[in-house]
Amino acid sequence: MKIKFASIAIATLLLSACGGGGGSSSTPKQNINPPPVNNGPDAPVWTEGEFLGASGFKNYCEAPRSGNGFSDVDGTSMHEKMWIRSWSNETYLWYDEIADVDPTNYEVLAYFDTQKTTDTTSSGKPKDQFHFTYDTEEWEQLSQSGVVYGYGIEWAIISPTVPRKAVVVFTEPDTEARTKNITRGSELIEIDGIDFVNTNSQSDVNAINAALFPEELNQSHTFKFRAVDGEEFTVTMSSASIETSPVLTTKVIDTPTGNVGYMQFNSFIAPAEEQLYHSFGEFKQNNVTDLVLDLRYNSGGLLYMASQLGYMIAGDNTNGSLFYRFKFNDKINSEVIPYSTTTYGFADGFQAGLTLPTLNLNRVFILTTDSTCSASEAVMNGLLGSDVEVIQIGGTTCGKPYGFTGEDNCGTTYFTIQFSGDNAMGFGDYADGFSAINSSNPFADPNALVEGCEVSDDYSKPLGDVSERLLSTALSYRNNGSCPVQPVGAPANYQRATFSNQKMIKDNRISTLLRSNIIRGM
Repeated sequence: MKIKFASIAIATLLLSACGGGGGSSSTPKQNINPPPVNNGPDAPVWTEGEFLGASGFKNYCEAPRSGNGFSDVDGTSMHEKMWIRSWSNETYLWYDEIADVDPTNYEVLAYFDTQKTTDTTSSGKPKDQFHFTYDTEEWEQLSQSGVVYGYGIEWAIISPTVPRKAVVVFTEPDTEARTKNITRGSELIEIDGIDFVNTNSQSDVNAINAALFPEELNQSHTFKFRAVDGEEFTVTMSSASIETSPVLTTKVIDTPTGNVGYMQFNSFIAPAEEQLYHSFGEFKQNNVTDLVLDLRYNSGGLLYMASQLGYMIAGDNTNGSLFYRFKFNDKINSEVIPYSTTTYGFADGFQAGLTLPTLNLNRVFILTTDSTCSASEAVMNGLLGSDVEVIQIGGTTCGKPYGFTGEDNCGTTYFTIQFSGDNAMGFGDYADGFSAINSSNPFADPNALVEGCEVSDDYSKPLGDVSERLLSTALSYRNNGSCPVQPVGAPANYQRATFSNQKMIKDNRISTLLRSNIIRGM
Protein backbone atom coordinates (compact mmCIF):
# COMPACT_ATOMS: atom_id res chain seq x y z
CA MET A 1 0.00 0.00 0.00
CA LYS A 2 1.34 3.42 -0.94
CA ILE A 3 0.90 5.88 1.91
CA LYS A 4 -0.58 9.02 0.37
CA PHE A 5 0.12 12.62 1.24
CA ALA A 6 -2.61 15.19 1.49
CA SER A 7 0.37 17.40 0.78
CA ILE A 8 2.57 19.34 2.99
CA ALA A 9 1.46 22.47 1.23
CA ILE A 10 4.83 23.98 0.67
CA ALA A 11 4.16 27.63 1.13
CA THR A 12 6.28 30.62 0.75
CA LEU A 13 7.96 33.46 2.56
CA LEU A 14 9.55 35.64 -0.07
CA LEU A 15 11.26 39.02 0.02
CA SER A 16 11.39 41.16 -3.08
CA ALA A 17 12.27 44.75 -3.81
CA CYS A 18 10.12 47.45 -5.40
CA GLY A 19 8.74 46.29 -8.73
CA GLY A 20 9.33 42.65 -7.81
CA GLY A 21 6.96 40.00 -6.72
CA GLY A 22 6.71 36.40 -5.70
CA GLY A 23 5.37 33.31 -7.29
CA SER A 24 4.55 32.26 -10.80
CA SER A 25 1.66 33.32 -12.95
CA SER A 26 -1.32 31.02 -12.87
CA THR A 27 -1.24 31.14 -16.68
CA PRO A 28 1.73 29.19 -18.12
CA LYS A 29 3.93 31.23 -20.41
CA GLN A 30 6.50 30.00 -22.87
CA ASN A 31 10.02 31.38 -22.52
CA ILE A 32 10.60 34.17 -25.07
CA ASN A 33 14.32 33.44 -25.23
CA PRO A 34 14.65 29.95 -23.76
CA PRO A 35 18.07 28.67 -22.81
CA PRO A 36 19.48 25.77 -24.81
CA VAL A 37 17.97 22.46 -23.77
CA ASN A 38 19.43 19.05 -24.42
CA ASN A 39 16.78 17.44 -26.58
CA GLY A 40 19.50 15.44 -28.32
CA PRO A 41 19.45 13.32 -31.46
CA ASP A 42 17.93 10.36 -29.58
CA ALA A 43 15.32 12.41 -27.76
CA PRO A 44 11.64 11.45 -28.03
CA VAL A 45 9.44 13.58 -30.25
CA TRP A 46 6.28 15.35 -29.10
CA THR A 47 3.13 14.84 -31.14
CA GLU A 48 0.11 16.81 -30.04
CA GLY A 49 -2.60 14.64 -28.52
CA GLU A 50 -0.56 11.41 -28.58
CA PHE A 51 0.59 10.09 -25.20
CA LEU A 52 2.89 7.15 -24.58
CA GLY A 53 3.08 5.52 -21.16
CA ALA A 54 5.02 7.49 -18.56
CA SER A 55 6.97 4.38 -17.55
CA GLY A 56 8.68 4.40 -20.95
CA PHE A 57 10.33 7.75 -20.14
CA LYS A 58 10.95 7.37 -16.41
CA ASN A 59 14.54 7.49 -15.14
CA TYR A 60 15.95 8.58 -18.51
CA CYS A 61 17.87 11.57 -17.24
CA GLU A 62 19.93 14.35 -18.73
CA ALA A 63 22.23 14.07 -15.68
CA PRO A 64 21.80 10.55 -14.28
CA ARG A 65 22.50 9.99 -10.60
CA SER A 66 25.01 7.31 -9.71
CA GLY A 67 25.20 5.05 -6.73
CA ASN A 68 23.13 2.41 -5.00
CA GLY A 69 19.38 2.80 -5.10
CA PHE A 70 19.22 4.85 -8.30
CA SER A 71 17.76 3.53 -11.55
CA ASP A 72 18.81 6.50 -13.66
CA VAL A 73 20.17 5.95 -17.15
CA ASP A 74 21.46 8.31 -19.84
CA GLY A 75 18.71 10.33 -21.46
CA THR A 76 17.86 13.87 -22.44
CA SER A 77 15.87 16.74 -21.05
CA MET A 78 13.18 15.81 -23.58
CA HIS A 79 12.88 12.37 -21.93
CA GLU A 80 12.29 14.11 -18.60
CA LYS A 81 9.70 16.48 -20.08
CA MET A 82 7.88 13.69 -21.88
CA TRP A 83 7.74 11.76 -18.60
CA ILE A 84 6.19 14.81 -16.91
CA ARG A 85 3.67 15.12 -19.74
CA SER A 86 2.59 11.46 -19.72
CA TRP A 87 2.61 11.17 -15.93
CA SER A 88 0.43 14.28 -15.68
CA ASN A 89 -1.94 12.92 -18.33
CA GLU A 90 -2.22 9.64 -16.42
CA THR A 91 -2.54 10.92 -12.85
CA TYR A 92 -3.52 14.63 -12.71
CA LEU A 93 -7.02 15.04 -11.30
CA TRP A 94 -8.00 17.52 -14.04
CA TYR A 95 -5.84 16.07 -16.82
CA ASP A 96 -8.40 17.14 -19.44
CA GLU A 97 -7.83 20.79 -18.44
CA ILE A 98 -4.10 20.71 -19.28
CA ALA A 99 -3.10 22.43 -22.52
CA ASP A 100 -0.91 20.03 -24.51
CA VAL A 101 1.93 22.42 -25.29
CA ASP A 102 5.10 21.48 -27.14
CA PRO A 103 7.83 20.93 -24.51
CA THR A 104 10.71 21.47 -26.92
CA ASN A 105 11.60 25.05 -25.92
CA TYR A 106 11.00 24.72 -22.19
CA GLU A 107 13.41 23.87 -19.43
CA VAL A 108 12.28 20.78 -17.52
CA LEU A 109 10.87 22.51 -14.44
CA ALA A 110 9.34 25.34 -16.45
CA TYR A 111 7.54 22.74 -18.54
CA PHE A 112 6.14 21.10 -15.40
CA ASP A 113 4.53 24.43 -14.57
CA THR A 114 2.43 24.19 -17.74
CA GLN A 115 0.97 20.84 -16.75
CA LYS A 116 -1.93 22.07 -14.65
CA THR A 117 -5.35 23.67 -14.93
CA THR A 118 -5.68 27.44 -15.15
CA ASP A 119 -9.28 27.52 -13.84
CA THR A 120 -10.22 29.42 -10.68
CA THR A 121 -12.49 28.84 -7.69
CA SER A 122 -15.62 30.86 -6.93
CA SER A 123 -13.48 33.31 -4.90
CA GLY A 124 -11.21 33.89 -7.87
CA LYS A 125 -8.12 32.14 -6.54
CA PRO A 126 -6.40 29.52 -8.73
CA LYS A 127 -8.10 26.14 -8.67
CA ASP A 128 -4.65 24.56 -8.44
CA GLN A 129 -2.40 26.39 -5.95
CA PHE A 130 -0.44 23.29 -5.02
CA HIS A 131 1.71 22.38 -8.03
CA PHE A 132 5.38 22.24 -7.07
CA THR A 133 8.63 20.33 -7.02
CA TYR A 134 11.32 19.61 -4.47
CA ASP A 135 14.87 18.40 -4.70
CA THR A 136 14.41 14.72 -3.83
CA GLU A 137 17.18 14.59 -1.24
CA GLU A 138 15.85 17.71 0.51
CA TRP A 139 12.27 16.45 0.39
CA GLU A 140 13.18 13.11 1.95
CA GLN A 141 15.11 14.89 4.67
CA LEU A 142 12.17 17.17 5.44
CA SER A 143 9.32 14.64 5.19
CA GLN A 144 11.00 11.74 6.94
CA SER A 145 12.92 13.50 9.68
CA GLY A 146 11.58 17.07 9.70
CA VAL A 147 15.08 18.50 9.23
CA VAL A 148 15.51 21.98 7.71
CA TYR A 149 18.30 24.55 7.76
CA GLY A 150 17.68 27.55 9.96
CA TYR A 151 17.71 28.83 13.50
CA GLY A 152 14.59 27.20 14.90
CA ILE A 153 12.26 30.16 14.25
CA GLU A 154 8.86 29.99 12.59
CA TRP A 155 7.76 33.37 11.19
CA ALA A 156 4.43 35.06 10.49
CA ILE A 157 4.13 37.94 8.07
CA ILE A 158 1.69 40.55 9.31
CA SER A 159 2.40 43.16 6.64
CA PRO A 160 3.78 41.88 3.33
CA THR A 161 4.70 45.34 1.98
CA VAL A 162 6.80 48.25 3.21
CA PRO A 163 6.57 48.97 6.07
CA ARG A 164 7.05 45.23 6.58
CA LYS A 165 6.18 43.44 9.77
CA ALA A 166 7.33 39.93 10.64
CA VAL A 167 6.90 38.32 14.05
CA VAL A 168 8.08 35.10 15.64
CA VAL A 169 5.31 32.52 15.76
CA PHE A 170 7.20 29.97 17.83
CA THR A 171 10.68 28.53 18.28
CA GLU A 172 11.73 24.90 18.16
CA PRO A 173 13.10 23.15 21.26
CA ASP A 174 16.85 22.65 21.59
CA THR A 175 17.71 25.36 19.08
CA GLU A 176 19.74 28.53 19.33
CA ALA A 177 16.59 30.62 19.00
CA ARG A 178 15.09 28.93 22.05
CA THR A 179 18.25 29.18 24.15
CA LYS A 180 18.54 32.89 23.35
CA ASN A 181 15.01 33.51 24.60
CA ILE A 182 13.48 34.66 21.33
CA THR A 183 9.80 34.47 22.20
CA ARG A 184 6.52 34.40 20.36
CA GLY A 185 5.45 37.81 19.15
CA SER A 186 8.97 39.24 18.93
CA GLU A 187 9.02 41.59 15.94
CA LEU A 188 11.91 41.59 13.48
CA ILE A 189 13.52 45.04 13.05
CA GLU A 190 16.96 44.55 11.50
CA ILE A 191 19.13 41.82 10.00
CA ASP A 192 22.90 42.38 9.89
CA GLY A 193 22.28 46.09 10.36
CA ILE A 194 19.83 46.29 7.44
CA ASP A 195 16.45 47.90 8.09
CA PHE A 196 14.08 44.97 7.61
CA VAL A 197 10.96 47.14 7.86
CA ASN A 198 11.67 49.83 5.28
CA THR A 199 14.48 48.81 2.95
CA ASN A 200 13.64 48.52 -0.71
CA SER A 201 17.15 48.10 -2.06
CA GLN A 202 17.49 44.90 -4.06
CA SER A 203 20.93 44.20 -2.58
CA ASP A 204 19.49 44.62 0.93
CA VAL A 205 16.58 42.35 0.08
CA ASN A 206 18.95 39.70 -1.25
CA ALA A 207 21.04 39.90 1.90
CA ILE A 208 17.94 39.61 4.11
CA ASN A 209 16.73 36.58 2.17
CA ALA A 210 20.11 34.92 2.49
CA ALA A 211 20.05 35.47 6.25
CA LEU A 212 16.44 34.41 6.80
CA PHE A 213 16.67 31.26 4.67
CA PRO A 214 20.24 29.94 4.84
CA GLU A 215 21.14 27.15 2.44
CA GLU A 216 24.29 26.13 4.27
CA LEU A 217 25.26 25.35 7.84
CA ASN A 218 27.13 27.66 10.20
CA GLN A 219 26.15 30.93 8.52
CA SER A 220 26.24 33.60 11.19
CA HIS A 221 23.79 36.54 11.15
CA THR A 222 22.70 39.20 13.62
CA PHE A 223 19.00 39.87 14.23
CA LYS A 224 17.43 42.78 16.07
CA PHE A 225 13.98 42.23 17.60
CA ARG A 226 11.37 44.17 19.52
CA ALA A 227 9.77 41.98 22.19
CA VAL A 228 6.06 42.06 23.05
CA ASP A 229 6.82 44.32 26.03
CA GLY A 230 8.56 46.84 23.72
CA GLU A 231 12.11 46.03 24.75
CA GLU A 232 14.57 45.77 21.87
CA PHE A 233 17.30 43.13 21.84
CA THR A 234 19.92 41.82 19.45
CA VAL A 235 21.13 38.25 19.00
CA THR A 236 23.64 36.57 16.70
CA MET A 237 22.79 33.07 15.51
CA SER A 238 24.36 30.49 13.23
CA SER A 239 22.38 28.32 10.85
CA ALA A 240 22.02 24.69 11.83
CA SER A 241 20.14 21.55 10.87
CA ILE A 242 16.85 21.99 12.70
CA GLU A 243 14.81 18.92 13.51
CA THR A 244 11.26 20.18 13.77
CA SER A 245 8.93 18.94 16.51
CA PRO A 246 5.52 18.16 14.99
CA VAL A 247 3.87 17.95 18.41
CA LEU A 248 5.37 21.07 19.94
CA THR A 249 3.24 21.61 23.05
CA THR A 250 0.86 19.45 25.07
CA LYS A 251 -0.72 20.17 28.42
CA VAL A 252 -3.68 19.21 30.57
CA ILE A 253 -5.81 22.12 31.75
CA ASP A 254 -7.65 21.48 35.01
CA THR A 255 -11.14 23.04 34.98
CA PRO A 256 -14.13 22.70 37.34
CA THR A 257 -15.93 20.70 34.64
CA GLY A 258 -13.14 18.27 33.82
CA ASN A 259 -9.67 18.07 32.34
CA VAL A 260 -9.10 19.67 28.94
CA GLY A 261 -6.24 18.53 26.77
CA TYR A 262 -4.35 21.06 24.65
CA MET A 263 -2.04 20.07 21.79
CA GLN A 264 -0.15 22.22 19.33
CA PHE A 265 0.35 19.95 16.32
CA ASN A 266 2.33 21.39 13.42
CA SER A 267 2.89 18.74 10.75
CA PHE A 268 1.75 15.27 9.68
CA ILE A 269 5.28 14.05 8.97
CA ALA A 270 6.71 10.65 9.88
CA PRO A 271 8.14 11.50 13.34
CA ALA A 272 4.74 12.83 14.44
CA GLU A 273 3.19 9.37 14.72
CA GLU A 274 5.17 8.38 17.81
CA GLN A 275 4.64 11.81 19.39
CA LEU A 276 0.87 11.63 18.82
CA TYR A 277 0.76 8.09 20.19
CA HIS A 278 2.43 9.07 23.47
CA SER A 279 0.59 12.39 23.82
CA PHE A 280 -2.83 10.82 23.47
CA GLY A 281 -1.76 8.09 25.88
CA GLU A 282 -1.01 10.79 28.44
CA PHE A 283 -4.32 12.54 27.75
CA LYS A 284 -6.12 9.27 28.32
CA GLN A 285 -4.27 8.64 31.59
CA ASN A 286 -5.24 12.12 32.75
CA ASN A 287 -8.95 11.53 32.01
CA VAL A 288 -9.20 14.32 29.47
CA THR A 289 -12.86 14.98 28.68
CA ASP A 290 -12.37 17.68 26.02
CA LEU A 291 -9.60 18.42 23.55
CA VAL A 292 -8.36 21.68 22.03
CA LEU A 293 -6.35 20.70 18.96
CA ASP A 294 -4.19 23.58 17.75
CA LEU A 295 -3.74 23.18 13.98
CA ARG A 296 -3.28 26.87 13.21
CA TYR A 297 0.17 26.30 11.65
CA ASN A 298 -0.31 22.74 10.37
CA SER A 299 -0.06 22.68 6.58
CA GLY A 300 -0.68 18.97 6.20
CA GLY A 301 1.16 15.77 5.38
CA LEU A 302 0.26 12.10 5.60
CA LEU A 303 -3.44 11.35 5.12
CA TYR A 304 -3.16 8.00 6.84
CA MET A 305 -1.78 9.81 9.89
CA ALA A 306 -4.78 12.14 9.69
CA SER A 307 -7.02 9.08 9.93
CA GLN A 308 -5.06 7.96 12.99
CA LEU A 309 -5.53 11.36 14.61
CA GLY A 310 -9.25 11.26 13.90
CA TYR A 311 -9.49 7.88 15.60
CA MET A 312 -7.43 8.98 18.62
CA ILE A 313 -9.87 11.87 19.07
CA ALA A 314 -13.20 10.13 18.48
CA GLY A 315 -12.65 6.37 18.70
CA ASP A 316 -15.99 4.58 19.03
CA ASN A 317 -17.84 7.78 18.15
CA THR A 318 -16.77 7.35 14.52
CA ASN A 319 -19.41 4.58 14.44
CA GLY A 320 -17.41 2.49 12.01
CA SER A 321 -17.68 5.10 9.24
CA LEU A 322 -14.93 5.69 6.71
CA PHE A 323 -12.53 8.57 7.18
CA TYR A 324 -11.79 9.53 3.59
CA ARG A 325 -12.89 8.47 0.11
CA PHE A 326 -10.42 9.20 -2.69
CA LYS A 327 -11.75 10.71 -5.90
CA PHE A 328 -9.18 10.24 -8.65
CA ASN A 329 -9.52 11.03 -12.32
CA ASP A 330 -11.54 8.62 -14.46
CA LYS A 331 -8.44 6.55 -15.31
CA ILE A 332 -7.84 5.41 -11.73
CA ASN A 333 -10.01 3.28 -9.44
CA SER A 334 -11.29 4.88 -6.23
CA GLU A 335 -10.07 3.92 -2.77
CA VAL A 336 -11.12 4.60 0.82
CA ILE A 337 -9.24 5.23 4.05
CA PRO A 338 -10.88 3.85 7.19
CA TYR A 339 -10.10 5.33 10.57
CA SER A 340 -6.73 3.79 11.41
CA THR A 341 -6.73 2.09 14.80
CA THR A 342 -3.09 1.00 14.90
CA THR A 343 0.34 2.48 14.26
CA TYR A 344 1.97 2.23 10.83
CA GLY A 345 5.57 2.74 11.97
CA PHE A 346 6.11 5.67 9.61
CA ALA A 347 9.47 6.59 11.13
CA ASP A 348 12.36 4.20 11.57
CA GLY A 349 12.48 2.85 15.10
CA PHE A 350 8.78 3.16 15.88
CA GLN A 351 6.80 -0.06 15.98
CA ALA A 352 3.93 -0.75 13.60
CA GLY A 353 0.78 -2.51 14.78
CA LEU A 354 0.40 -0.89 18.21
CA THR A 355 -3.19 -0.16 19.21
CA LEU A 356 -3.76 3.57 19.23
CA PRO A 357 -5.05 5.24 22.41
CA THR A 358 -8.34 7.04 21.95
CA LEU A 359 -10.25 9.60 23.98
CA ASN A 360 -13.63 8.53 22.50
CA LEU A 361 -14.78 12.16 22.33
CA ASN A 362 -17.93 13.25 20.54
CA ARG A 363 -16.62 16.79 20.01
CA VAL A 364 -13.30 18.54 19.49
CA PHE A 365 -12.22 22.19 19.42
CA ILE A 366 -9.85 22.95 16.52
CA LEU A 367 -7.83 26.17 16.33
CA THR A 368 -7.26 27.38 12.76
CA THR A 369 -5.73 30.02 10.51
CA ASP A 370 -5.28 30.14 6.75
CA SER A 371 -2.18 27.99 7.29
CA THR A 372 -4.42 25.13 8.45
CA CYS A 373 -4.33 23.06 5.33
CA SER A 374 -4.70 19.72 3.58
CA ALA A 375 -4.46 16.81 6.04
CA SER A 376 -5.51 19.19 8.84
CA GLU A 377 -8.67 20.02 6.90
CA ALA A 378 -9.15 16.32 6.20
CA VAL A 379 -9.28 15.68 9.96
CA MET A 380 -12.02 18.30 10.29
CA ASN A 381 -13.96 16.98 7.32
CA GLY A 382 -13.57 13.34 8.30
CA LEU A 383 -14.87 13.93 11.82
CA LEU A 384 -17.75 16.07 10.55
CA GLY A 385 -18.67 13.26 8.19
CA SER A 386 -18.78 10.85 11.13
CA ASP A 387 -21.16 13.16 12.99
CA VAL A 388 -18.51 14.19 15.52
CA GLU A 389 -18.95 17.82 16.56
CA VAL A 390 -16.12 20.02 15.33
CA ILE A 391 -15.94 23.51 16.83
CA GLN A 392 -13.66 25.81 14.82
CA ILE A 393 -11.95 28.68 16.60
CA GLY A 394 -9.91 31.06 14.44
CA GLY A 395 -9.61 32.03 10.79
CA THR A 396 -10.74 30.38 7.55
CA THR A 397 -8.57 27.42 6.60
CA CYS A 398 -6.50 27.36 3.43
CA GLY A 399 -8.92 25.34 1.27
CA LYS A 400 -7.07 22.27 0.01
CA PRO A 401 -9.39 19.29 -0.45
CA TYR A 402 -6.78 17.76 -2.75
CA GLY A 403 -3.70 15.62 -2.43
CA PHE A 404 -0.93 13.80 -4.17
CA THR A 405 1.85 11.27 -3.84
CA GLY A 406 5.21 12.81 -4.65
CA GLU A 407 7.02 11.08 -7.51
CA ASP A 408 10.79 11.16 -7.96
CA ASN A 409 12.32 11.36 -11.40
CA CYS A 410 15.99 12.16 -12.03
CA GLY A 411 16.52 13.75 -8.60
CA THR A 412 13.41 15.93 -8.52
CA THR A 413 10.24 14.98 -6.66
CA TYR A 414 7.13 16.22 -8.45
CA PHE A 415 3.82 17.03 -6.78
CA THR A 416 0.72 17.33 -8.93
CA ILE A 417 -2.86 17.15 -7.65
CA GLN A 418 -4.03 13.56 -8.10
CA PHE A 419 -7.12 13.27 -5.95
CA SER A 420 -9.76 15.01 -3.93
CA GLY A 421 -11.61 13.38 -1.07
CA ASP A 422 -15.04 13.08 0.47
CA ASN A 423 -16.04 12.22 4.02
CA ALA A 424 -18.56 9.55 4.99
CA MET A 425 -21.42 11.92 4.17
CA GLY A 426 -20.07 12.55 0.67
CA PHE A 427 -18.80 16.10 1.28
CA GLY A 428 -15.37 17.30 0.20
CA ASP A 429 -15.83 20.54 -1.69
CA TYR A 430 -14.14 23.15 0.49
CA ALA A 431 -11.72 24.73 -1.97
CA ASP A 432 -12.26 28.11 -0.27
CA GLY A 433 -11.66 26.65 3.17
CA PHE A 434 -13.66 25.89 6.30
CA SER A 435 -14.94 28.97 8.15
CA ALA A 436 -16.46 29.45 11.59
CA ILE A 437 -20.18 30.08 11.37
CA ASN A 438 -19.80 33.77 12.30
CA SER A 439 -17.20 34.32 9.58
CA SER A 440 -16.86 37.71 7.90
CA ASN A 441 -15.23 36.05 4.88
CA PRO A 442 -17.29 37.18 1.85
CA PHE A 443 -16.32 34.00 0.00
CA ALA A 444 -17.19 31.59 2.81
CA ASP A 445 -18.90 28.52 1.38
CA PRO A 446 -22.23 27.97 3.17
CA ASN A 447 -21.59 24.23 2.94
CA ALA A 448 -18.23 24.63 4.70
CA LEU A 449 -19.37 26.70 7.68
CA VAL A 450 -18.52 25.06 11.00
CA GLU A 451 -19.78 25.75 14.51
CA GLY A 452 -17.44 28.07 16.34
CA CYS A 453 -15.98 31.56 16.39
CA GLU A 454 -13.93 33.63 13.96
CA VAL A 455 -11.08 35.27 15.88
CA SER A 456 -7.62 36.42 14.85
CA ASP A 457 -4.31 34.93 15.87
CA ASP A 458 -2.76 36.30 19.04
CA TYR A 459 1.01 36.71 19.02
CA SER A 460 1.15 38.46 22.38
CA LYS A 461 0.83 35.30 24.47
CA PRO A 462 2.65 31.95 24.42
CA LEU A 463 0.91 29.08 22.69
CA GLY A 464 -0.89 26.98 25.29
CA ASP A 465 -1.40 29.95 27.61
CA VAL A 466 -5.04 29.92 28.70
CA SER A 467 -5.21 33.69 28.14
CA GLU A 468 -4.03 33.41 24.51
CA ARG A 469 -6.92 34.54 22.32
CA LEU A 470 -7.75 31.37 20.40
CA LEU A 471 -7.34 29.01 23.34
CA SER A 472 -9.19 31.38 25.66
CA THR A 473 -12.08 31.59 23.19
CA ALA A 474 -12.21 27.79 22.91
CA LEU A 475 -12.36 27.38 26.69
CA SER A 476 -15.02 30.08 26.95
CA TYR A 477 -17.11 28.48 24.18
CA ARG A 478 -16.81 25.16 26.00
CA ASN A 479 -18.38 26.74 29.08
CA ASN A 480 -21.16 28.84 27.54
CA GLY A 481 -21.55 27.75 23.91
CA SER A 482 -21.18 31.24 22.49
CA CYS A 483 -18.57 33.48 20.87
CA PRO A 484 -17.24 36.70 22.42
CA VAL A 485 -19.89 39.45 22.41
CA GLN A 486 -17.59 41.72 20.41
CA PRO A 487 -15.64 40.22 17.50
CA VAL A 488 -12.10 39.58 18.68
CA GLY A 489 -10.12 41.02 15.79
CA ALA A 490 -10.36 40.15 12.14
CA PRO A 491 -8.28 37.27 10.82
CA ALA A 492 -5.24 38.50 8.93
CA ASN A 493 -5.74 38.88 5.19
CA TYR A 494 -2.67 36.94 4.15
CA GLN A 495 -1.54 36.77 0.54
CA ARG A 496 -0.55 33.34 -0.68
CA ALA A 497 2.21 32.96 -3.21
CA THR A 498 2.02 30.48 -6.03
CA PHE A 499 5.10 28.93 -7.49
CA SER A 500 6.10 26.51 -10.15
CA ASN A 501 9.30 24.73 -9.46
CA GLN A 502 12.29 24.06 -7.28
CA LYS A 503 14.55 26.40 -9.24
CA MET A 504 12.27 29.32 -8.44
CA ILE A 505 12.17 28.22 -4.82
CA LYS A 506 15.94 28.04 -4.58
CA ASP A 507 16.54 31.28 -6.47
CA ASN A 508 14.19 33.24 -4.24
CA ARG A 509 15.21 31.62 -0.95
CA ILE A 510 11.67 30.46 -0.30
CA SER A 511 11.17 29.07 3.16
CA THR A 512 10.59 25.38 3.67
CA LEU A 513 9.02 26.10 7.04
CA LEU A 514 5.52 25.62 5.67
CA ARG A 515 4.34 29.20 5.90
CA SER A 516 1.87 30.83 3.55
CA ASN A 517 2.78 34.50 3.36
CA ILE A 518 4.74 36.63 0.94
CA ILE A 519 6.78 39.74 1.59
CA ARG A 520 6.85 42.25 -1.26
CA GLY A 521 8.40 45.56 -2.06
CA MET A 522 6.36 48.68 -2.65
